[in-house]
This record gives sequence, structure tokens and C-alpha cells, in this order.
Amino acid sequence: MSPESAAADRQRGPGEPCVMVIFGATGDLTKRLLLPSLYNLKVAGLLPEKFAIIGVSNIEHTSQSFREELTREAPGHATGPFDPAVWAWLAERLHYVTGVFDDPATFERLQQRLDIVAKEGAIPGNHLYYLATAPAFFGMIAERLGAAGLAQAPTGLWRRVVVEKPFGRDLESATELNRRLRHCLGEDQIYRIDHYMGKETVQNLMVFRFGNGIFEPIWDRRYIDHVQITAAETLGVEKRAAYYESSGALRDMVPNHLFQLLALTAMEPPNSFGAEAVRGEKAKILTALQPLTPEAVLTCAARGQYDAGLITEGAVAAYRAEPGVAAESQTETYAALKVTVDNWRWAGVPFYLRTGKRLKARSTTISIHFRRPPLQLFRHTGVGELDPNVLTIHVQPDEGISLRFGAKIPGPTVDIGDVEMKFKYAEYFGARPATGYETLLHDCMIGDQTLFQRADMTEAGWRVIQPLLDVWHALPARDFPNYAAGSWGPPEADEMMRRDGRAWKNDAA
Repeated sequence: MSPESAAADRQRGPGEPCVMVIFGATGDLTKRLLLPSLYNLKVAGLLPEKFAIIGVSNIEHTSQSFREELTREAPGHATGPFDPAVWAWLAERLHYVTGVFDDPATFERLQQRLDIVAKEGAIPGNHLYYLATAPAFFGMIAERLGAAGLAQAPTGLWRRVVVEKPFGRDLESATELNRRLRHCLGEDQIYRIDHYMGKETVQNLMVFRFGNGIFEPIWDRRYIDHVQITAAETLGVEKRAAYYESSGALRDMVPNHLFQLLALTAMEPPNSFGAEAVRGEKAKILTALQPLTPEAVLTCAARGQYDAGLITEGAVAAYRAEPGVAAESQTETYAALKVTVDNWRWAGVPFYLRTGKRLKARSTTISIHFRRPPLQLFRHTGVGELDPNVLTIHVQPDEGISLRFGAKIPGPTVDIGDVEMKFKYAEYFGARPATGYETLLHDCMIGDQTLFQRADMTEAGWRVIQPLLDVWHALPARDFPNYAAGSWGPPEADEMMRRDGRAWKNDAA
């Protein structure tokens, strides 16, 4: 059997037997996303029968009290109908170790519990470590695992470590974190997770591009004028002020989520769906992104901070009035930038990226704007301008694809109106309960790193972002807050587009 066939068989079947260790198991990520994802995998028949979970956190719990707490909260976090029998199967496999992450004794207790759980469940010694913790603990936990002998697997078994974002806060810290991880782990053991990659539309992007002969021939500078990638949220900072004040929109979204979407949109066809083939092509795009000069940052990037305003739910406060936010905070809640890919396919085609909180609509999209056709044919008609065709990949909330094109308006004169063809996943394939983590967790259990970032990819992304961080730090914003909640962002972002003769595509609220 070929490696590709073996990989396909693994994709269709349950993950490999293993014990999943969740560091930071008492946090929201575990309750809201990880456990509901594991529940959904069990419903889908994709969890191995020989499986267990060990939670590790500094909050005092026994395994029994940990199970009871999660059982009380589980129905409220379910993404679909809740089956108590399925949860009971999962709950009886939940275990707990109390301890702090910088104490070697915690890892000694973990080793003991791993041995007990493996023996009781007849589970082979495969370990999946999930770091659902604050970023400051990532390197420390990996090093403690290495020192305790928990990172090295006996022959025929595996040890894998899943690292949540943010992966560093600048180029220097990302490089240092990679160094610490690779000191005790092989690159094939490190799974840098980005939950956007678990969304069906994102995974479908390669199939859409490379599996349809109608699109790939026109997917380049000859036919495409520019690309827009948007990740807009109606939510504010919520209860994340402590994190967000030290991060901001740029760090939080661009070097991971938006650059991953860009890489999938712009990459060359890989020679297979193998993990290294796909990741290699994505890495080429990220390394081909041209960092902005300090001067270019002033015209090719924009930042904003939301003021009080109106959203669908009603009036909301300004960012600086949110609990835990400094009264004169310089943290951006909106970031936009123009980047270019320095290769043959994309020469001269700008990619516009933006993300923000408290915007008019929740919408994550990739919009491909094609070049306008010549107007000569219509010069003696009432048509004054031809709108470009726009292909939009809707990542969330309504996953699907739409195509905008011109059609003649019925009547005796020649006039053109825009029409739209739409495809929605839920309408064609049915809605499936999901958090976005199911595919990624299953991939971790089968050893497929296709949707996970490599070290060089993370550093390439930060290399592009670093000039913006430096300039924005050196030149504090003088006009914050500069956009109202419920709007589409600051005027500086619109002006950035107008200078290029373009405009943002804003999905209706």
C-alpha cells in the first residue's frame, strides 16, 4: 500500500489508541471546545475505543470531582443534541492530576497516572499532550516533559505535543519558542494548531482550486486584480482584556489565521496531499511575502480602536470602557494591511487583509476580485462601467462559496446588473455539529500534520508583521478611538484602498 493510500485509510477510520493529556484542563478551551470536539468525534465513530484523557491543572481536583464538574457543564457546551450515553463513555475515561507546570513533581505524578490509565484501559503508550495554557507555559511544559522522559517514545509508539496560538508575540519570541520546543521534541512531534484550519470551507479551498479545471487556469496575475481576506467580529473584547491588552488585533489574528488563509489561497499545487508536500508549498508563499518598509507601513497598513456605538444587540461601550482595559489604551482592535507575494504567479497582485472587533457583521471571507473586461463592446450602450467578477469563499458563519457576475437586465435597452450564484455547505451536505477542532484533533491522533504550521512558517509570518509592530510601537496612535462599534472600521483603512482605486467588499449585516 502506498503512503497516500495508508493516509487515506487513517483519515476514514478512528484515531490511533492513545492517552490525551490536557495541560490547563480546567480552562474554557477544554470545556467549550476540546471536550465537545471529542464528544463529536465519538458520535462520528472517529475516537479509538482504547482512549483516555488526563487533565492537568493547578486547581485542586480528584478525578471524580473533575468528572462531576465537567458532566454538569457538558450539556451546555454541546454543539448538537446531547446524548448522555455518549458522554458517559467519555466521562469514565476522564482522569486528573493536580500540579503546577514548573514543578518536576507534577510530571512525576503524571507519569504514574499515565502508567495506571494505560494498564487499566489496555492502552498502548501513545501520548497526545495538548497545551491549553497561557503561552508563557508552552516552552516550560515541553522542557519538563523532556526532562521527565515523557517526550521520547519507545519504538513503534509516539509522543505528540499540540501548541495553541499565539505562537510568540513577535519574531524574536517565536524564534525562541521554536528553539525551546525543538530542544526536546522533533519537528514531527510538534502540532502548532490553528482552529481556522479545521473549518470545512478552509479545507475545501484546495479541492476547489485544484479539483476544478475551470478555476486553476485563471488563478493568477493575468486574471486576478487583487485578493481581500477579512475576519470581522461583532463581539468586543469580552472577558479577554488581560490577554488582549498585551496582544491586539494584529498579533491575535494576522500572523496565524489570516496568513494561513492567504497561504492556502496563493500556494502552488502540491504534488500530493501529503503533509510535507502541502506545508512546503504554504511555506514558500509565506517566505515570499514582502515585509513592509517602515515608510510603507504608514500607507500600506491601518489600525483602529472601537468607540461606543450600536450593534444588532443594542448600544455597546468603547474599548477603553471595557473592564480591565486601560483608560488611555493604545491597543488596536482593528488592523488592515496590504501585502504582496514575490513570485511569478502573483507579481503585481496585492493581497488586502483586515480583522477587527465590534464591526458591523461577523464574517470571515476570502474574496477573489478578477480584472474588469474591456468596455469597448458596450461603448454605445447605457453601460458606463463594468463591475468586476468576485468569487468569495465564506469561511464563517455561513460556510460556502458565491460568485458575482453581470447579467443583462430584462428590457429593450442594454443594461447590466450584478447577480450572484451561491453554494452553502449546510444546504447541500446538511449541518453537522462541530466546533472546528474535530478534524484537527483527529489529525493529531493519526499523525497527519497537513493542517498544522511548521517552525519556518511561523517565523516567516512574524517576519512580515515585525515592521508594523515596530512602527506602531514607536508612533502611538493619536486618534484612538477612531471607529464606532457597528461600523466597518476606521476611515484610514478605506483610504488605504482608495489610494489604489479599490474598495473593501463588505458583507451585509
